[in-house]
Amino acid sequence: MMFNFMRRGEGSPAPSAVTQTKASATGRVVAWGTSGRVKWSPRDAGSLTRAGFLANPVGFRAVKLIAEAAAALPLVCQDAERRYDSHPLLSLVSRPNGAQGRAEFLEAVYGHFLLSGNAYVEAVPGAAALPGELHVLRPERMSLVPGADGWPVAYDYTVGGRSHRFDMRGAVKPICHLKAFHPADDHYGLSPMQAAAVAVDVHNAASAWSKALLDNAARPSGAIVYKGVDGQGTLSADQYDRLVGEIEANHQGARNAGRPMLLEGGLDWKQMGFSPSDMEFQKTKEAAAREIAIAFGIPPMLLGIPGDATYANYQEANRAFYRLTVLPLASKVMADVSHWLAGFGADMVEMKVDLDQIPALAVERDQQWARVGAADFLTTAEKRRLLGLPAVTDDA
Repeated sequence: MMFNFMRRGEGSPAPSAVTQTKASATGRVVAWGTSGRVKWSPRDAGSLTRAGFLANPVGFRAVKLIAEAAAALPLVCQDAERRYDSHPLLSLVSRPNGAQGRAEFLEAVYGHFLLSGNAYVEAVPGAAALPGELHVLRPERMSLVPGADGWPVAYDYTVGGRSHRFDMRGAVKPICHLKAFHPADDHYGLSPMQAAAVAVDVHNAASAWSKALLDNAARPSGAIVYKGVDGQGTLSADQYDRLVGEIEANHQGARNAGRPMLLEGGLDWKQMGFSPSDMEFQKTKEAAAREIAIAFGIPPMLLGIPGDATYANYQEANRAFYRLTVLPLASKVMADVSHWLAGFGADMVEMKVDLDQIPALAVERDQQWARVGAADFLTTAEKRRLLGLPAVTDDA
């Protein structure tokens, strides 16, 4: 028998006393305790990036959609008195380093922020007050070094066993750490990818099941049953080889799809289809895709996920996407970066999103401008403040 090796025969010697003493009483529990349990992927930033971004089309598209939309937002630079058409801060962001432009740099910042909940920007000292260059560092290589009071005193960047420490105790901070809210961690942020990790595992498992079904024919479309005229139901070796050869030559492959099969006497075709549990895999996959989209704050219809009609049309969904997801993310990042760069001794100016140049919000902005403009009880300064404009015009 196949499992005879698992049984000790009558003539087998009994285990010695030493062996019995060394055997743990919990050995059987440890050996069989994991049977039937769910296997989840690791939750570290590198594993989540590989499983949820590199190997999952829904996660990939969600991160790219948010990062590209946020990186393309028009930015303005202003202080309490005026809005600048040109400023060294805008010049730095437009070309942060020799290898990246504004769109590539900001897309990397937003992408790392969405994948790991953290984004790190390094400032390279320059001749002027502002840094000479800005570089985005990979979060999985960064580790925070807390001080006695809990605040970070340094950041270690480790690659290939070599580490570089950024000292944060000086007046000028070389690292800007952007992090999302995490209720259970004081030093690192919580990413949408981590919140959607279970849905990512389910979606990837359903895709792997579908691929295995196609490769291994886990559920055949039907079966050929032989019913011999003399009562025996077994084909001879020659008959079997001839039947297999005929099926492979004339009924397999895309070119033979839908071709009728001619069966000789004694052969009967039995149709076999998917069971209800097999058909549920597609619904499970779509439900997992919707959960991933919800975790990232993207209306499912923008990702082409069927079965969701929460928004009346595409324009409404796109407007909600910008208002509820893209703008809060971009506003947070730009405010933190502006505050960080002000520590280098630059002018107290702020980079912010220019809401008047976002096509998706054009209708809302037109309505707001009309309401504020028609409010006669407001002064000009109050109207400008409501619209996010400086207190006075450039010509004042």
